[in-house]
Amino acid sequence: MSQLRIAIVAAEASGDLLGGGLMQALRERHPDIRFEGVGGTHMLQQGLHSLEPMETLSVMGLVEVLRHLPRLLRLRRRLRSRWLAEPPDLFIGVDAPDFNLGLETTLRGAGVPTVHYVSPTVWAWRPKRVNKIRRAVDLLLTIFPFEQQFLQQHGVRSEYVGHTLAAAMPMQVDRATARQHLGIADDERVLALLPGSRAGEVSRLARPFLQTAATCRERIPGLRVLVPLVNERTRALLHEARQAFAPGLPVLEVMQASREVLAAADVVLTASGTATFEGLLSKRPMVVGYKLNALTYWLARLLRLIKIEHVAMANLLAGERLAPEFIQQQCEPERLVPAVLAFFDDPGRVEQIQQRYSEIHAELTTDTNARAAEAVIALLRDRGRR
Repeated sequence: MSQLRIAIVAAEASGDLLGGGLMQALRERHPDIRFEGVGGTHMLQQGLHSLEPMETLSVMGLVEVLRHLPRLLRLRRRLRSRWLAEPPDLFIGVDAPDFNLGLETTLRGAGVPTVHYVSPTVWAWRPKRVNKIRRAVDLLLTIFPFEQQFLQQHGVRSEYVGHTLAAAMPMQVDRATARQHLGIADDERVLALLPGSRAGEVSRLARPFLQTAATCRERIPGLRVLVPLVNERTRALLHEARQAFAPGLPVLEVMQASREVLAAADVVLTASGTATFEGLLSKRPMVVGYKLNALTYWLARLLRLIKIEHVAMANLLAGERLAPEFIQQQCEPERLVPAVLAFFDDPGRVEQIQQRYSEIHAELTTDTNARAAEAVIALLRDRGRR
């Protein structure tokens, strides 16, 4: 293969992890590939020539995006102009569909093959986007098995590659070692709170989560409460909420160690999102709570944008509500507390959930990076780029 120049854009930490793994697998097969675009630490470690810090793209929610829209559009125009003037051999958009699909549509129209890695949740949220996807991408790499059938039914070429987390996380979680590292005795009862990785999520969920933990500790004397945090900003928000809503609650905060916290926990109260997938892979019973920006939620309801029964990925993969879900007004202590306590009081139910999560974990475990790289190389071969 002659030297390839691949453009790639990721917007968040999860996308950076996937992008870095794919870049490594591609480079193992063709060491002279050059990468340029937007990414984080993992992609930079694989030799990405960065055109913009990834943090400039990390925006979520209908209303939140509007505030940053002019800046995001300027960035997309700069990237589009660069890659139209000097077309890469391939463009890969990693997640971030609202940003990447428009870029992919333009580049594909100019003859650049395009790959989108991680299916937009068209089966759940704004399903008409599948028409835009069909125009934008030559290949869509899906990380969950139920997505491929939906996409192929709508004329989108797709390849199921699995999720890197499923292969990275062990089938048997080492609870004892995790507790030893965190200074927690084996016989202590532990509740983990995962209020999200973004400041907006933490600001909305810290109050109901902390109040729930405080009430649970009244019912379970000595209950340990663990909270993994991703940065100092979310830590400051948690401190502010503790002082205001649960000043007497002892909390063990752990930075950048969500998997260790999950391994140590008996029960997890978590935001919806990637955390519920990590909770599934950790085989932990979960209660899911989430609050969107009020206007975002109102618009989603008004426009009937949400089309699924479950919001938590763990429940979507299981096909049943193994993790109780409490969204928006329902995400309050009076509903969360009984759901959390029910898991502490029913070890038989917990064992059933752990068995089902183990089955799902086994089904999802693949060599994701290798499969994704082979699918990309096959597309390049089809297009005569190798």
